[in-house]
Amino acid sequence: MIAGLSFFAFTAAVGAIAWWVTRNDRMNTAEAYFLAGRSLTAWVIAGSLMLTNLSTEHLIGLNGDAFNHTVAVMAWETTAALAMVLAAFYFVPKYLRIGLSTIPDFLANRFDSRTRVVATLLFLFSYSIAILPVVLLFGAAGLESLFNVSEVLGISESQANWLMVLGIGALGSLYAIVGGLKAVAVSDTINGVGFLVASLLIPVLALSVVGNGDVLAGLDTVYTEEHSKFDITGDEPGSFLPFGVLFTGMIVNQVFFWCTNQSIIQRALGARNLKEAQKGILIAAVFKLVAPLAIVLPGVIAFHMFKDTLGPDQYLQAYPTLVKTVLPAPLTGFFAAVMVGAVLSTFNSVLNSAATLFNEGVYKPLFRPDADDLRQVRAGRLCSTVLAVAAILIAPTIDTGGSLYIYLQQINATFFGPMLAVILAGLLTRKATAEAALTGLIAGPIIFYFINFVFNAEIQSLAAGLFGVEGDVHFLHFLGLVFLLTSTLIAIVSKVRPAPYQVRELAAAPVDMTPWRYGSAMAAVIVVTTLAVYIFLAQ
Repeated sequence: MIAGLSFFAFTAAVGAIAWWVTRNDRMNTAEAYFLAGRSLTAWVIAGSLMLTNLSTEHLIGLNGDAFNHTVAVMAWETTAALAMVLAAFYFVPKYLRIGLSTIPDFLANRFDSRTRVVATLLFLFSYSIAILPVVLLFGAAGLESLFNVSEVLGISESQANWLMVLGIGALGSLYAIVGGLKAVAVSDTINGVGFLVASLLIPVLALSVVGNGDVLAGLDTVYTEEHSKFDITGDEPGSFLPFGVLFTGMIVNQVFFWCTNQSIIQRALGARNLKEAQKGILIAAVFKLVAPLAIVLPGVIAFHMFKDTLGPDQYLQAYPTLVKTVLPAPLTGFFAAVMVGAVLSTFNSVLNSAATLFNEGVYKPLFRPDADDLRQVRAGRLCSTVLAVAAILIAPTIDTGGSLYIYLQQINATFFGPMLAVILAGLLTRKATAEAALTGLIAGPIIFYFINFVFNAEIQSLAAGLFGVEGDVHFLHFLGLVFLLTSTLIAIVSKVRPAPYQVRELAAAPVDMTPWRYGSAMAAVIVVTTLAVYIFLAQ
């Protein structure tokens, strides 16, 4: 009873505060709805970045992968901080200077409208089949594990799964469809505070249990008895996340996600000025370095506590089981509300970005170039509604037999490498042509799909024969390879079919472009800390 009340109280409080903060905002202009009127400040940007990225696929998925493997999976978080430094000092200043609303807008400005349409469709496709459904599925799995919803309601787990996916999807849609980016960002920030407090509380309580009331003693016990779990390099044959991928596909993945992915970078595009954008991104980068304490360490602790009762195929139960074991009953509802808030934040953020992409990349250029602000907002809301329904229908059908987090990354990688190659070609060279960019956007995903999914067994066998590889080649290496192949293809097509360089420049940036004075110092701390983590945990 207490758990249920605390769950509904926190969830309702977030909604009430988001409404109160945005109650006087009018969502009747495109800039207000899609970019929060370019009014976002640093802490709102930082909170929204964190909660757009972190959700139950991290709490349950990465902790589950750490349960089955090692802390090497924290590379998804630690290397992100380096990419965020790059975003703050190179990419975001360029985006703000030309007043972008979406990343495909840059492609239209640099290349042509065809490139924008194809890039927009690739973004929307990846959102609908990967990010949105997986976020809902993890959210439903977390609630079932914590509350035994099926047992409480007297229905099957499958029915409970559908019910929770529907509930979370409907609630998350309200923020994005009704409130626009500002409501999304405000709710993200509030949920971010709850997420940080609650998620860091779990490892502290768990280590206290292991150490009989002494947290440091518990950490020493886990580190000593499960020492092999703390190898951050993961450098062994057939590794779940080998160290070598940090220098190939992981670079491509992180630079794309944190520097060019619409659902992430849109928070910075809505910044009041460059200073607030840089400050927000770098604050979020610091949080990314702290995140492994909440989304990796508990998985290792769960292995120490439950390795005799939970098998590898039950990895998704590792984190929820730990939570139920160590969390006091009065706090269970609050923690569940935080989990749901994390799901809502990611879900509604992606929906808002999808609406922006659809409006700028499909609706206006293809259907209503003369659409007024009201029509644009309506089109964005329609897109969000369609994608939300699609995600709700797809989520319960996803196979949970393997790592859901890796499933998500593999689907995303199909598009990430080629799109980053095209974007960088547009930024770094004047010779890349529109025809070459369009070729890369279409051919790149097809190449990755055939390498990683269709002919993977044959390619793995070929790699073993040519290079003496033990175990499978990690898909992130393929991501790096496809990025290079796409870049090469762009260079060849541009050479064979050259075209004059054209780009439209704004007379002045729409926001103040004065950088944050402490940005360089904070960036240096972030880089040094990241390197120190790898040096300390390398075995």
